[in-house]
Amino acid sequence: MTTPDHLFKALSDRNRFRVVAALLQSKELCACQIHEWLGVTGATASKHMGILVASGLVLSRKDGRWVHYRINRRIANLRSSYELDPRNQVKADRRLLEDLKKLNSVTACPPVELRKRQREAASTCC
Repeated sequence: MTTPDHLFKALSDRNRFRVVAALLQSKELCACQIHEWLGVTGATASKHMGILVASGLVLSRKDGRWVHYRINRRIANLRSSYELDPRNQVKADRRLLEDLKKLNSVTACPPVELRKRQREAASTCC
C-alpha cells in the first residue's frame, strides 16, 4: 500500500526523481539503462529502484536475469494533487529536462548491447 510517507521518501532523492521522470517519458526501462544513465553503481541503482517499487510508484518485471521498470499508472497519488504530480514538477525543472535529453543516448542502444559494454568496462577496471 502506498502511503504519503512512502511517496515523499521515494521522490525526496534527486536520482529517484530523475528515474520517475524518465519512466514517465519512456514506456519501460531496463535496470542496465537506469544504471548507465544515472551514472551510479548497479547496487546504488538497485537500491533506488527498490525504494521506488516499495512506494508503489514503479512496477517491475523480471525477464531472465534482467529487471525492467515502468511507472504504475494506476496509482491514485499521482493524480490527487496537481502540485504534487511529478509530471508537473518535471515540466518546471529545466535542468531535469536537459538531463532527460541525455537519456536518449542510453535508450538508443539496445539493452543487450548496453549490458555487453558494461561487462567489458567492468572487466577492464582495476
